[in-house]
Amino acid sequence: MKKCVLKKIGVIANCDKPDTPQVLKKLYDLSVRRGLKLFLEPAAGKILGEGDILSTKQMVKRVNAIISIGGDGTVLRVAREIGTCNIPVLGINTGGLGFLTSISEKDIVISLDNLVAGKYLLSRRSVIDVFHRSKKSKKKQSFRALNEAVIGRQSASRILNFEVWINNIPVTSYRCDGIIVSTPTGSTGHSLSAGGPILLPETSVLLLSLICPHTLSWRPLVIPDKDEILIKAMTNAPQRLTIDGQVGCVVSEGDEISLKRSKYSVSFIQMEGYSYFDVLRQKLQWSISHIHI
Repeated sequence: MKKCVLKKIGVIANCDKPDTPQVLKKLYDLSVRRGLKLFLEPAAGKILGEGDILSTKQMVKRVNAIISIGGDGTVLRVAREIGTCNIPVLGINTGGLGFLTSISEKDIVISLDNLVAGKYLLSRRSVIDVFHRSKKSKKKQSFRALNEAVIGRQSASRILNFEVWINNIPVTSYRCDGIIVSTPTGSTGHSLSAGGPILLPETSVLLLSLICPHTLSWRPLVIPDKDEILIKAMTNAPQRLTIDGQVGCVVSEGDEISLKRSKYSVSFIQMEGYSYFDVLRQKLQWSISHIHI
């Protein structure tokens, strides 16, 4: 993707993280010295006590990049709030695993220097458009998922039944605790815990994984992302559709959830020399004893 000069940067932070105040202060001071203009969301601005404060809605109209401070959850929130705006995101990890955050606090200096010099890469990530249609009310709701959409039990510990169709062609009926449809970016999230494969982030596929399937022969499906998936809830029990672990809606028997790749995407800022395999080795603690790097 074509790179632009990043001089106006929005900052969205998880202010519940104990390291957030010191990271904010460091980021602000270093940015001012480099001639960068920072715009902070209200919670971050209150902690810092200085800088220009804007709501996210105002911010996306003013900035040409957003820095997320926190963990993967913060990046997912940022991706949802910027909506269809094509604003690249740089994640500073102050959380746990941090698959979506590409730098740590110690990397802030060199990362800002690289942004000013235009020495960075953009990784374009696919997003899923998710549509829920209620059989009872006929109400339709739409969501956008960067990681995954999950349909699972809302309360009672009861096995669920689903019918799955791809491009109006029946696949099968599943009995399981839930279904996950993820992007390649989300393949290291909930799907990985359910036994799904790891996909390289920029591959053009969707991944359907099952949570505790009743039959062991039911395995994850990797589907071209030009295809559309339809899931029908067939169990009379409380269920919930959850998007990126943060938002969603109640699902009832007979409801339909359709999923397809969105025409919009999210771009992540990465420093030159970034390797996804380095991330996997570090986060998943893979051994490299026989590989010379």
